[in-house]
Amino acid sequence: MQLGLVTYMWGATWDIPTLIKNCKVTGFEGVELRTEHKHNVEISLSSEERQKVANQFKEGGVKLMGLGTTCEFHSPDPAVVRKNIELAKEWVKLAHDVGASGIKVRPNGLPKEVPIDRTLEQIGRSLNEIAAFGEGYGVQIRLEVHGKGTSELPRIKSIMDVVNHKGVVVCWNCNETDLAGDGLEKNFRLVQNRIGTVHIHELISNYPWKELFRLLRQSKFDGWTLLEESAMTSDPIRVMKYYRMVWESFAR
Repeated sequence: MQLGLVTYMWGATWDIPTLIKNCKVTGFEGVELRTEHKHNVEISLSSEERQKVANQFKEGGVKLMGLGTTCEFHSPDPAVVRKNIELAKEWVKLAHDVGASGIKVRPNGLPKEVPIDRTLEQIGRSLNEIAAFGEGYGVQIRLEVHGKGTSELPRIKSIMDVVNHKGVVVCWNCNETDLAGDGLEKNFRLVQNRIGTVHIHELISNYPWKELFRLLRQSKFDGWTLLEESAMTSDPIRVMKYYRMVWESFAR
């Protein structure tokens, strides 16, 4: 497994040189860049600016492993869904140009006026279209386990049952809903063969981290586990070093 950082709050105010430097000094091997943050890796970048981003990460020795978008496909309005699909395709192009291997997208709820199964199917069909587009750019589509109702693993499985393109994977998100029903292992098994990335949070919380990492090792997972913290800290470097040690105790 590899350890990286999601620039959700930690890293949100860092430009690219600072981000690379801080990841190097703390042992974080890669980053997933969130949109609308100071590093400013956005679809508005010119060709020259995109190449500069790619060069900075390549020369800095930190992997730009993904771009975190807010594209979502659950809306009952077809025009809104289409807008998000086309926006996701622009992010695919950007990922290709800056050297990122994938983009993160999300479900973000279930419209009350639409049958749940129909919404889940709509999300799955949207993902198939984006993944087919992404295939031409060598870019993976990563579906975050996210949103009210849609973060339940049986529903993520239902979405992925519609997805027939190998370019779509699940981004496990370490939510409380992972423990619902018959518990973590049962929910993990629903999607274990589709997990491509993992977002981890607060490794000293009550979430069953040892059990999760055991399941990941058993399933031969060798991808990215990405720290996504929501709590700000006045000393992120010190805390990142600490998290690296805690992560190693689980992952090795």
